[in-house]
Amino acid sequence: MLVLAFDTATDVATSALVADGVVLGERSSVARTLLEDADSLLAASGLRASDLDALVVGTGPGSFTSTRIGLAAARGLSLVLDLPVAGVSTLDALSAGDGAVYPIVDAGRQEVFVPGPSALRPDELELEPGTVCVGSGARRYRAALERKGAVVPLDDDDRHIPYARLHASLASDFGPVEKVLPIYVREPDAKAPA
Repeated sequence: MLVLAFDTATDVATSALVADGVVLGERSSVARTLLEDADSLLAASGLRASDLDALVVGTGPGSFTSTRIGLAAARGLSLVLDLPVAGVSTLDALSAGDGAVYPIVDAGRQEVFVPGPSALRPDELELEPGTVCVGSGARRYRAALERKGAVVPLDDDDRHIPYARLHASLASDFGPVEKVLPIYVREPDAKAPA
């Protein structure tokens, strides 16, 4: 099965082309170049969008806007190409790179998204000493986490990135794109006028 996987929920957007579990190509960039990245992956492999069998999209939590970009791209591609889609949590993908890590995504507002999922201030986290923390939130709040006894790998460590190949390896429940829902955790700031 040929799968295009991508996640745009964090500051590093990733995309991967995976055939029967084998990674044919992978890119890291930003959310706004997602479709360009996907096209480049297909072209580099000598394939076309019509060759795809399924899509896998990161569902967050992460940046509201960036998460929406990924889900909108999945929706458009699924409808145009008539492809089933599976959603995978960004936190789950971060954990899949090394199962002995605790994933932490920057949530803005001086908070982080953690498994549960929930949004907390870094000083509210209860971590065992020696817990290895990875992700954009771990990088941003390194000092606070290390004061709690956590271990945060160097900023350039690959474990901080939710690689799309990991999403592809976790995907199992493919179906209509309408069933793939974002994980926002918090209510949006914007409110409808009264």
